[in-house]
Amino acid sequence: MQAAFRRRDTMPRKESAVQGNRRRQGVEVSRKNTHRARKKPPQTPPTKSNDSSGERALSAAALAQLDRENARNNRKAQGRKRPIKREAEARPPRPPSPPSRPRPRPPPPPKAAKHRHDAHQRVGKKHKTRRVASGAAMEEGRAKRLGGDSSEDSFDKLDSHRRRRKRKSRKKLWILLGCSVVIVIIIIVVAVVVSKNKGGGGDSSLEGKDRDSIPAQRRNTYLDPWSWQTTTDFNVTFTEDTVGGLPVMGLFTEWDDSARANDQVPPLKEAWGSYGKRPARGVNLGGWLTLEPFITPSLFRRDGIIDEWSLCRQLGPSAAAKTLEEHYATFVTEDTFKAMAAAGLDHVRIPFSYWAVEVYQGDPYVFRTSWRYLLRGIEWARRHGLRVNLDLHGLPGSQNGWNHSGRSGVIGWLNGTDGALNGRRSLEIHDRLSRFFAQARYRNVISHYGLVNEPKMTFLAVNDVVTWTRSAYETVRRNGIDALVVFGDGFMGLEKWKGLMPSEMVLDVHQYLIFNENQIDFSHRRKVQYACAGWSQQADLSMDPNRGHGPTVFAEWSQADTDCARFLTGVGWGNRWEGTYDSGDKSTSVLTPRCPARDASCSCAAANEADASRMAPPYRRFLQHFAEAQMHSFERGWGWWYWTWKTESAPLWSYEAGLGAGILPRLAYRRDFNCDSDVPDFAHDGLPETY
Repeated sequence: MQAAFRRRDTMPRKESAVQGNRRRQGVEVSRKNTHRARKKPPQTPPTKSNDSSGERALSAAALAQLDRENARNNRKAQGRKRPIKREAEARPPRPPSPPSRPRPRPPPPPKAAKHRHDAHQRVGKKHKTRRVASGAAMEEGRAKRLGGDSSEDSFDKLDSHRRRRKRKSRKKLWILLGCSVVIVIIIIVVAVVVSKNKGGGGDSSLEGKDRDSIPAQRRNTYLDPWSWQTTTDFNVTFTEDTVGGLPVMGLFTEWDDSARANDQVPPLKEAWGSYGKRPARGVNLGGWLTLEPFITPSLFRRDGIIDEWSLCRQLGPSAAAKTLEEHYATFVTEDTFKAMAAAGLDHVRIPFSYWAVEVYQGDPYVFRTSWRYLLRGIEWARRHGLRVNLDLHGLPGSQNGWNHSGRSGVIGWLNGTDGALNGRRSLEIHDRLSRFFAQARYRNVISHYGLVNEPKMTFLAVNDVVTWTRSAYETVRRNGIDALVVFGDGFMGLEKWKGLMPSEMVLDVHQYLIFNENQIDFSHRRKVQYACAGWSQQADLSMDPNRGHGPTVFAEWSQADTDCARFLTGVGWGNRWEGTYDSGDKSTSVLTPRCPARDASCSCAAANEADASRMAPPYRRFLQHFAEAQMHSFERGWGWWYWTWKTESAPLWSYEAGLGAGILPRLAYRRDFNCDSDVPDFAHDGLPETY
């Protein structure tokens, strides 16, 4: 079709009537050139009025002769079928006709016009391209077989040909558009299906599955995906297989370690290298698999609910299971990990607690459900190139008596009647965990393995904690854990850890100003200065094996410069900033204001603004300096993890909220301030110290 259009662009002018007559008298013209010559209607020369009747009579006779010729040829054509391609072949030249005077042909009779219209209709129905009849074909009486009853001089011929081509072009266009739409739909459907299969399937992955594949005794248990609140990115194929006594149900058999978090770090399948030269930049997923009231205060609104223990007891097994799984399924999604990588972070610390592995008599906790979400979270981290710091946040008996250990008040780990028993249980937990995470699939994605979060060594016997920590380290190494094994500093001073632990272990330090009475009252400028000078000095001390332990990470810190966040110090306990902190113990309660003004002007109203973007500009400037000062200092060690990624209403504890408000660097590895620069005087900028 395109070739035909190109030929039309170079079409010669229409021949004169004399030239046309000469050609009919014997001038050899190819069918192709004849076709070209007929692209425009013939120019009929004017006639004299006294010649018109005679010419019409002669034309009628000629037309009758032509009709007889057509009839004879049609009868011959009925006995044989001529191949279409012959119409395009060159024909031998006809003998010259006797010379005759060129005469204009009259318009065809009405009947011919009617047949011509019918021919157009047939073309429209069959949608076949027909050639315009050549002069030779017309003279041989084959015009009808070639495309209709029109004569060679018909004024309709070119228009008819163009209309047929136009209709066909339009039809082809609609066909192509229709096919394109169908192809796009198919591609989208296939992409969705492939994506779901690659990621483990979506909520519809139970479609087409037969619940009879689940043994009757396993129905409505951890192993029954029909009882799960979501199956997104879970393998729902039933299996009772375990590793280390822990189920693999929900995991897919294949994984891909080719992703990397950003172009500043290697992909998972390649070694990280030296953390001393390339420190970790990460964030915690606090409040997800281990609850913490200030992170999700909506779960602690009922009277008497102060921790996960009391929440589960008050709700009861069924309601607690439903409530917590809904929280696990919605509080963190794959988009969480995607956003972390987009923020220039390269590590994620995932706190979880012992009831993901085991529960004991009297425990009200929801058993094992969090295990499934932990495994999926690791796979999401892998998908986005993030390395994982596993953090056992709550141990049997509670290692510190704080709400984020599961139970407030009681320290029953290595202490009290069941202290030794809970110590052994904790070692058994690590035996099972380490056997599971020693699998080849976790070798590249799990970079750090934490033994216990924040053991309260100002209360516990130091020797007991050190002995237990050494035993746990030996257990996980014996079971094949290659990751860095992490232990907590216990709040007893960094210099005291010199030589106490194997040098291959990594010390974990959590730095906050707001929980110390002699630091929470620092001015804004002094807080940034302390984050630079004080914490840099501590990092240097701890990293020096001649003065401290050696390898050190800073796995918790935040931008909070007050303890005003609701439930931060405990449900219903108040805060130090305003002097309302009542722990029930006179030795720890703070009942006078501790903001820098130390008077009634101390208020949490501004600090508790839920939308950090609405905070005063000078305060926002301080918050960004405070964050970047800490990043600078903690990178003198082996890296840092911000606490935490997400909260319901405490933006100074939320990396996600800080990014959105512009009080954290857009990329963690590209910052505006470091401790080599002068610290601004925020008060000079109009920031009150009571803010």
